[in-house]
Amino acid sequence: MIVQRPAVTAALAAAALVLTAGCSSGGSDAPDNGKSAESSPASDRTSTGKPRAGAAPPEKGSATVTKTLTENLKSPWGLAPLPGGDLLVSSRDEGTITRVDGETGKKTDLGSVPGVSPAGEGGLMGLALSPSYASDHMIYAYFTTESDNRIARLLYDEKKPSGQQLGAPDTVFKGIPKGVVHNGGRIAFGPDKMLYAGTGETGDTGLAQDKKSLGGKILRLTADGDPAPGNPFDDSPVYSLGHRNVQGLAWDEEKRLWAAEFGQDTWDELNEIKAGDNYGWPEVEGKGDEDGFHDPVAQWKTSEASPSGIAYAEGSVWMAGLRGERLWRIPVRGVEGTVEPQSFLEGEHGRLRTVVAAGGDKLWLVTNETDSRGTPEKGDDKILEVTVK
Repeated sequence: MIVQRPAVTAALAAAALVLTAGCSSGGSDAPDNGKSAESSPASDRTSTGKPRAGAAPPEKGSATVTKTLTENLKSPWGLAPLPGGDLLVSSRDEGTITRVDGETGKKTDLGSVPGVSPAGEGGLMGLALSPSYASDHMIYAYFTTESDNRIARLLYDEKKPSGQQLGAPDTVFKGIPKGVVHNGGRIAFGPDKMLYAGTGETGDTGLAQDKKSLGGKILRLTADGDPAPGNPFDDSPVYSLGHRNVQGLAWDEEKRLWAAEFGQDTWDELNEIKAGDNYGWPEVEGKGDEDGFHDPVAQWKTSEASPSGIAYAEGSVWMAGLRGERLWRIPVRGVEGTVEPQSFLEGEHGRLRTVVAAGGDKLWLVTNETDSRGTPEKGDDKILEVTVK
């Protein structure tokens, strides 16, 4: 449902702007069912039949951890780069936001987000900065409450004492279904300055195909939480449907939207998102070649991925794997013929929750061993700097 709010304060009016996890068949230890990994190549042509822009990335890439920026994070989930190079990271289970110095790794507590009710795969998840952050200093957050999942914006005042730097949340959108599992949670502002949100179907598979439900969807909203102009369904925030649990959103230089989502027992997916398209769940899992459903660009066994965050850099989509404990590279720019996805860092840093482009050939990568699906004895959670090609 869309929040019908009274007029907000002048400051707000000026604002323009996952127990998560490798969740397969309701858990992180779903059987492989004897299936082998399989992926379909990214097309070398756009939807209009024109070749992809730019040179294709090398057939074989690389990913090297160049430094550990910070350690001792607790159930980290969302990551938002600040102007100047520092980072904001959310704690799903503690409901807090922390600032991390992009050079030294020093952590500063901004405070808690009121109303967060962490349980199961719910809690404080995705973060995004207002497109007008330089002037309005607004942070957007996707989180679980006692009744739903919602998106709110909070004023960040770094002049206040540590732990007291977040203003009261202004809810811009609410009514997203919540569950013990499959709460979605990723939010991002697109090149069009609209707010996109990946939601989950909470384990109720019927929600994904119901256009009136907000579950199992990608939503497209204005910064104030209204259905964005040009959405495919009249007066609806729904941008695409037929998703199981979307936790990765990223755009390339052609402004194509990519999304990663959890499968159940067989195939996890990377999809190129088109307005109004149906991505099949629960009728199809993975590539089905069925009329009316949009097939994924690539798919993986759930044991190899259970994808969460994605980022675009150096002509490829980079996808963090939770259960798969690896970073996947999927070339999508200027691709000709079959280019197989590659995996890196397998098992070296445990579960990988979020990956964010850091400019050029650099990524920020967030590990995730301290939530209820992880194995804390493998080590604490970190933000890693990764150089890729």
